[in-house]
Amino acid sequence: MPWNNQGGGGGGPWGSPPGGGNRNPWGSGSGGGGGGGFGGQQPDIDELIRKGRDRLNRMIPGGFGGGKGLAAVVAILLVLWGLTGFYRVQPDEHGVVLRFGQWVRTEEMPGLKYHLPSPIEAVRLPKVTRVNSVEVGYRTGVDPRRPGTERDVPDESLMLTGDENIIDIDFVVFWQIANARDYLFQLREPDGTVRRVAESAMREIIGRTEIQPALTDARQEIEVQTRRLLQDMLDEYRAGVRVTQVQLRKVDPPAPVVDAFNEVQRARSDRERLRNEAEAYRNDVIPRARGESERLLQEAAAYREEVVNLAEGDARRFISVLQAYRLAPEVTANRLYLETMEQVMRGTNKVIIDANGQDAQGVVPYLPLNELMRRPGAPAQGQPAGGGAAGQQPPRR
Repeated sequence: MPWNNQGGGGGGPWGSPPGGGNRNPWGSGSGGGGGGGFGGQQPDIDELIRKGRDRLNRMIPGGFGGGKGLAAVVAILLVLWGLTGFYRVQPDEHGVVLRFGQWVRTEEMPGLKYHLPSPIEAVRLPKVTRVNSVEVGYRTGVDPRRPGTERDVPDESLMLTGDENIIDIDFVVFWQIANARDYLFQLREPDGTVRRVAESAMREIIGRTEIQPALTDARQEIEVQTRRLLQDMLDEYRAGVRVTQVQLRKVDPPAPVVDAFNEVQRARSDRERLRNEAEAYRNDVIPRARGESERLLQEAAAYREEVVNLAEGDARRFISVLQAYRLAPEVTANRLYLETMEQVMRGTNKVIIDANGQDAQGVVPYLPLNELMRRPGAPAQGQPAGGGAAGQQPPRR
């Protein structure tokens, strides 16, 4: 060797130590007494191998020298290898079996299942009943020291409405695995894919909606349309994902113009309030006016019917009287006279005088006692005018 000592010392490249003796850099050589780098005598590798082989021979009858022992070892190893193919499918899982990396079948029923041991077949167990969520426009839990904090993502939340206004929308998408095979082999990043497709679907729906309905009464319709469009897009990608809900968390104008926008909203609210008050007043006045006009029309129609009917009745009565007069003039004239006098004298006070009393000497002066008795303060019937009993003098004061 080039590093051997040419003088015959044999100390190697590190030279001979003082006092003679051959030493290596890790401790004493064969002539040393101990104190090496491992703290004592170096282990004998051959001795360890021999001891291990003796123990294995004692465990297996006949040792490795016979074919039966070797076959038993191989059989035990094959059994242990075959037992590695058992697996369990939980109720919330599907078992996707792969053979050399290619899909073979999907076990949907829970229980104990079996596949060929690895590396021939392998199994994946995705959770198919777990509801996953994807946040779009914001992120939660960004600061581990303050749980529950949120961070806005303007690149995802700012969108353009149908009337060319900018709106700030944060929403969350809830989804489940619908097809385990497509989910595992069609999506490399499920959360990222669902987030990007959901953002695209929301931008399309908001681009067809004006800002005022989007901020007030069209939120539910936006959620429904976005979920339907998102599901259609994921089905086209064969993502194996079923969208269960799209929930809007925040729908506001951009932060720099929120004060001006709120002022506009208050003005619109006042306009709506005044319009509603005017509508209420109109709804109160117009029906009453229509009812009054209808009443007047009905009263006029009733008066017209009354007058026409009376006139027709009088005309018929006159015609009947005329016909009777033509048949019997004297009798009809007397009857008309008596009916007329009856109507005239019905409400008057009458004094009947016998026809023989037409002579002035036979007429007795008439005192209207009935009229005197109707006057206030008049004495009752059967009492004298003085108010006392008959034959008694009124008391003196």
